[in-house]
Amino acid sequence: MKLRNRNIEKLHTDEFDALIIGGGINGAATAAALAGKGAKVALIDRGDFAGSTSMHSSNLVWGGIKYMESKDFALVRKLCKSRNHLIKSYPSTVQEIRFLTTITKGFRHSPRYLWAGTWLYWLMGNGFTKLPRLLSPKKIKQEEPIIDVDGSVGGFEYSDAYLHDNDARFVFNFVRHALNYGAVATNYVESLGAEREGDRWVTQVRNVMDGNTFSIRSKVLINAAGPWVDQHNALTGEKTTHQHLYSKGIHLIVPQLTKTKRVLAFFADDGRLFFVIPMGNRTCIGTTDTHMEHPEVDVTAEDIDFVLENINKRLTLDKPLTQDDIISTRCGVRPLAIKADQGSDRDFLQLSRKHVIDTNTDSAHISIFGGKLTDCLNVGDEIAEEVVRLGVNLSDINYRWYGEPPEPVKQQFMDQAKRMNLDAMTAPTSTEPLSSRLWRRYAEQAIQMLEKIRQDPTEADILIEGTEYIRCELEHARDHEMITQLEDFLRRRAKVSLVVHHEQLRHSKGLKEACRVLFGDQAEERFATYFAENRDTSRPYVAPAEVD
Repeated sequence: MKLRNRNIEKLHTDEFDALIIGGGINGAATAAALAGKGAKVALIDRGDFAGSTSMHSSNLVWGGIKYMESKDFALVRKLCKSRNHLIKSYPSTVQEIRFLTTITKGFRHSPRYLWAGTWLYWLMGNGFTKLPRLLSPKKIKQEEPIIDVDGSVGGFEYSDAYLHDNDARFVFNFVRHALNYGAVATNYVESLGAEREGDRWVTQVRNVMDGNTFSIRSKVLINAAGPWVDQHNALTGEKTTHQHLYSKGIHLIVPQLTKTKRVLAFFADDGRLFFVIPMGNRTCIGTTDTHMEHPEVDVTAEDIDFVLENINKRLTLDKPLTQDDIISTRCGVRPLAIKADQGSDRDFLQLSRKHVIDTNTDSAHISIFGGKLTDCLNVGDEIAEEVVRLGVNLSDINYRWYGEPPEPVKQQFMDQAKRMNLDAMTAPTSTEPLSSRLWRRYAEQAIQMLEKIRQDPTEADILIEGTEYIRCELEHARDHEMITQLEDFLRRRAKVSLVVHHEQLRHSKGLKEACRVLFGDQAEERFATYFAENRDTSRPYVAPAEVD
């Protein structure tokens, strides 16, 4: 909490070039870009960083192959280049993965036609990934025995990328970069609205943790509130040329279905792509695409039935998946950008996730609509250009504000890890060597962890049963990752609550010890608060009964 408290003090007293509302992928990338290029930046979120759409993705970094069918080739080309750039910039985190797609009889396109499309997709991505393959039903069954090929006419395999960790962790690392560059960032600080006073924005905010209110002054106001961009613009009286439509997507996390490290893709009964995605020793399946009128959503029994029905039709499992197999669920909305004068009757299934930057030069206000993980580096650079256009001087406009540390830094870490035989301390239940895991998650900050482990080997012990998180990671999270509520760690800095069942966590001695590391004297209170406020997501949401 010390880090958060120091940053809140700065929000009270400093004046900023830009205040960013919202700590999802758009806001986090924007904060890192502006701070890295020399701006004085503040970032606030009314909840935790990556606390909404950015923690409910498919964990895929893809070039938008689905937009090939609608012939939006310019967008596909841009996203493919963005995907490639992320793979090169974050080789430990964003990694190429194969997609195996099975086509059933009667589908609107033949496997050969779609396979030809994957070659065009590969060419549009500059041939950066492995070559596509055309597969017969027999070959599909040989490589993925769990796929039901009865009724299949074949399929194809191509490459995209995925996040080796989780999406929320990826987002937080941009926040961490921003902090390292001198930005002020705090979670659980809510904007109550802003007014333009002379040549400055004055934003009234509330510290959600204690209820105190204060104001923040900035030259530019950037609305990166994700699905709530329109609502915040209403608070500030900003009129924009774009608005959002909402599409709900859910995923189910179940026990590992296949040990092959590829994504299995199908076309669901409603015609859209449907995935089986590796998640360590778990599998993530989904997703749905349901038009919603507002961004507040939850998983329904109908959502779960849809996913289970579609997956059981397409896999030959020893036992069909049931609700009892669900460990947890993910549920969020995709904010889809449209022109404000187009109305809300658009076919959202045909809308892309491309981002739109809507700038009011008269008031120095920027709204970011839409967006996705794949395009985050473009968002950061484009906002920097807009901020300069609004009169903010960036002292190092060409600074490369993203990416892993240089190879010599990584080699220094790996050499130290090898000398102390770190990988021999890897728990048998872990899915990767300890050295790879620590570097991927913490980069150069992991060097400090090596020293802790060298002095006390118990620092490499797994603390929470059924996870891969070791003791020194908890200490690092406490000191450097602004853990304010227990959910911040369990769901976003880590993915513990995604891969360990809710009731198992409730009775976990390791989790109680983790709480003592994170919260000290407040450990029992934070533990109790988490289980009072967070339900078991393996079950559909049931609205409380109304009382007369």
